[in-house]
Amino acid sequence: MLVTMAELLNRAKEGKYAVCAPSNKDEITLRASIDAAEEMHSPVIINLNYKAHPDIRFFARMCRDLALTASVPVALNQDHGACYEHAMRAIQAGFTSVMADRSTLPFEENIAQVSEIVKVAHACGVTVEAELGHVGYSDKDDEHERSLTVPSEAKEYVERTQVDCLAVSIGTIHGAYKGTPHIDFDLLHQLVQTVDVPLVLHGGSGSGEENLARACREGICKVNIGTDVMQKGRDAVLASVVHAPHDTLPFFYEAYKEELKRYMVLFGSVDKA
Repeated sequence: MLVTMAELLNRAKEGKYAVCAPSNKDEITLRASIDAAEEMHSPVIINLNYKAHPDIRFFARMCRDLALTASVPVALNQDHGACYEHAMRAIQAGFTSVMADRSTLPFEENIAQVSEIVKVAHACGVTVEAELGHVGYSDKDDEHERSLTVPSEAKEYVERTQVDCLAVSIGTIHGAYKGTPHIDFDLLHQLVQTVDVPLVLHGGSGSGEENLARACREGICKVNIGTDVMQKGRDAVLASVVHAPHDTLPFFYEAYKEELKRYMVLFGSVDKA
């Protein structure tokens, strides 16, 4: 069934678990994500970065067709939209959620731009996720690329923008880690106590099983997973190409799906559909 992301995350907040939001790029990753969710009887959020597919309308039709016949709840989220037009096109295409990422902008400008998207999205019944603090990227990450979320600012931000969920920066990064991952659980606890909406963690891949499981138990309601599931699929293809050069996609599908199922167990979403 096709649902909004707010429906899934509000339930997760009450149940103290998190919903997987795997990166999707095509039909193979889409089917693997929904099939994993059905096999684990888990909700799932399909994440599509705006630039990851050349035709988001076509991708949305694929997702909606599969979600409408799925036995578990599926939300379709346009991830890391960089401008107003990205959000509007995603809403028009049929996405049930949009992420308005203005995390690199000054506080007031972030609020102003996200608030405009919230007005339109909520009028259309679409969930809005935003980010406060900035989660950096492994390929260019340094201390200047990251900024942790300030609880008092997060409270004001949510109240003024009326976003449905908030991506917070508590130590993770996008992509593969170069060092030891660290999650600031004291900061997470402050945010949980200060902010009323569900919290989102970006950069889940490589953050450590114990760290992630604990974060999901202690307040994170959605975890974005991209690098790990994609790498598992890639590795399976590379291992199979010698024996099956014309039939590699099933290997990618199976490896991606199994890795995603592992994360669903870790996040506590199994049997929560």
